[in-house]
Amino acid sequence: MKILTIDDQQLILLSVEKKLTEAGYQVKTAASTTEGIALYDTFEPDLVLLDMNMPGSVEQHDNASNGLEVVRYIRNDRKKDTPILVMSGNTSEAVILENFDLGINDYLKKPLGLNEVLARIKRTIGSPGPLTTVNSDTEGQMVRKNGVGVVIPCYNEADRLLGEAFKKFAFTNLGYHLCFVNDGSTDNTLEVLHQIRKGNEDNISVYDCEQNGGKAEAVRQGMLHLAKDPQFEYIGYLDADLSTDFRDFDELVRTLEKSDFKIVSGSRISRMGADINKESARQIISKSINLAIQQILGMPFKDTQCGAKVMERDLVDKMFSRPFVTRWLFDVEIFMRMRKLYGKKQAVAAICEQPLKRWIHADGSKLSYKDSIKIIMQLFILRWNYRYVVKTI
Repeated sequence: MKILTIDDQQLILLSVEKKLTEAGYQVKTAASTTEGIALYDTFEPDLVLLDMNMPGSVEQHDNASNGLEVVRYIRNDRKKDTPILVMSGNTSEAVILENFDLGINDYLKKPLGLNEVLARIKRTIGSPGPLTTVNSDTEGQMVRKNGVGVVIPCYNEADRLLGEAFKKFAFTNLGYHLCFVNDGSTDNTLEVLHQIRKGNEDNISVYDCEQNGGKAEAVRQGMLHLAKDPQFEYIGYLDADLSTDFRDFDELVRTLEKSDFKIVSGSRISRMGADINKESARQIISKSINLAIQQILGMPFKDTQCGAKVMERDLVDKMFSRPFVTRWLFDVEIFMRMRKLYGKKQAVAAICEQPLKRWIHADGSKLSYKDSIKIIMQLFILRWNYRYVVKTI
């Protein structure tokens, strides 16, 4: 039995192809409606698995089309009754009804489990071989609505990297891509990163900076690198020590998906029901620095320095195209650049500061207490630059 899968997210295509091939189906994939229509005629599939929001061709990522073109082609132009399953994050009732009016067989709403996709295909066209039980190795694998790229800066992290946690997250959350940026490490961090990537090459990559440029530059390089890939709707960054839980980061992404915000930033401010664990002395210093930041920034955000943020892909170039003024306070600079770009009122409306449910200060942090004096000095440097030097973003 032959299945044609059409989706502009390569991360999803590869995972679906692998799953269906292991189940015994013959699979071909296409990354655009144009490519999909051409393959339909030559491949003559027994079923079409189709995303809804896609570019018309591989080269036309800015001229969005949708999977309805494929449905219309199969049903109206070719007059074929080939089963069509739409797998999409578009939950508009009008779009869903239009699909069924055109004659699709099922509409699967993302996010959904990969095993559910296989079960619905088997229900529609049957199994290519003897019925098998669900593969427990793939249980829990979820197909996301949108592609998400995550930058993870690393400098001498060989002893702290939780490789299994990263691999498990990338495996179970299809549509996520983890990009580790090695910031000129002097230990064997690079070797550890390549080991983490081994066997997960489709959804984990390593970007190597030969010289140490600091966290700000590592994140900047990684964000610009991921922004070149059109399959990512959202791009963010996360600390290598996983002080922010993956579940919390996914909640930041979900907030961005369901809102008009352009940036969603995690907040470690303690609140009822949250597991926020800091050392007491460090907590006092953090509060003092945050108060200074609020005064200089002139915006109501309470934890700009949290190392978990995600933003719309189109915003990356504006926020990261030029190097940051300071080595440590690039998070604050992002907020300053937003204010410079949109004005204070619109910037506040475009940024969501979302409390984390869990955050643990990991041992081995490279920011010492003495650095707090340097941070205050750098804050004044930032204030001067964004008031008198930086004119536009």
